[in-house]
Amino acid sequence: MGKNASFIRMDQSTQADWEIISAEFQPFVNKLPDRIMAHLKLLEGDYAGFPIDRLSHCLQTATLAYRDGRDEEYVVCALLHDIGDTLGAYNHPEIAAAILKPFVCDENHWMVENHGIFQGHNFFHHIGMDRNMRDMFAGHQYYEHTREFVDFYDNPAFDSEGEILPLEFFEPMLRNVFAQPKKSLYTAALERME
Repeated sequence: MGKNASFIRMDQSTQADWEIISAEFQPFVNKLPDRIMAHLKLLEGDYAGFPIDRLSHCLQTATLAYRDGRDEEYVVCALLHDIGDTLGAYNHPEIAAAILKPFVCDENHWMVENHGIFQGHNFFHHIGMDRNMRDMFAGHQYYEHTREFVDFYDNPAFDSEGEILPLEFFEPMLRNVFAQPKKSLYTAALERME
């Protein structure tokens, strides 16, 4: 067991405490891809009434994006777009977007964050909601990017006969995308620690 900081309250912490904490930070963040992979596996076997389980849906979405030649970051966004289902039944897109935000471009982040509203065009009218809710984003710079994601990858990825590449296939891509944040509150501090 390593040395631990000794303060009880944050406002009592010292530079020495933060040197201990900073030394532990990098090993912790290096395991983020492992934690994401483990959390994705929690979706396995959860059908929630759909033709395939939630993990298979995520894998099939990523498979379709990969087979269509989308770049690594986009494919990882496709893989993780529904990772929030386990903890955020009512706001899963925002959870996935929060996980991805430091590591992806604004366009892909917005796509993941809003894909639920765009997917709603396909079913909201069946549950008493406005299927055209996505129209509130008409003219937004990422509207078409998000519509295409839903139309080409998310919407058709409930096919029990469709191709589903295994999670391990996507692991190197996930590790690459999560290797270094592009933007974070802590970016400057991280650069100093390197």
